[in-house]
Amino acid sequence: QVQLVESGGGLVQAGGSLRLSCAASERTFSWFVMGWFRQGPGKEREFVGLIRWSGSATYLADAVADRFSISRDHAKNTVYLQMNTLKPEDTAVYYCAAALRNYGGNYYYRFSGKYDYWGQGTQVTVTS
Repeated sequence: QVQLVESGGGLVQAGGSLRLSCAASERTFSWFVMGWFRQGPGKEREFVGLIRWSGSATYLADAVADRFSISRDHAKNTVYLQMNTLKPEDTAVYYCAAALRNYGGNYYYRFSGKYDYWGQGTQVTVTS
């Protein structure tokens, strides 16, 4: 059973940066899309962004598109979420998730039900 392991969360002041990592336990594990989601206190889980296996194209939610970026290290089978200019409203548990199927456009990958494997989550807390 493949596992996704997130790391890099922590406590940061507003305006600061963090980089989250999501490593697959098996380097040969293939996925179609790797997504990032977050769930803030008292909120529903929301889509943050994704990266595609083929071509490494990325797509980010409007709320973070000008501050966050996603990249990958193919050799390590690790995906990164770089978060800059963090705001208190970015406080959440961040999850990575792997989708194994092609559902077409980025819109469909905004929904958590499209993902087959999930990490355990990493806490990000942004203080004002």
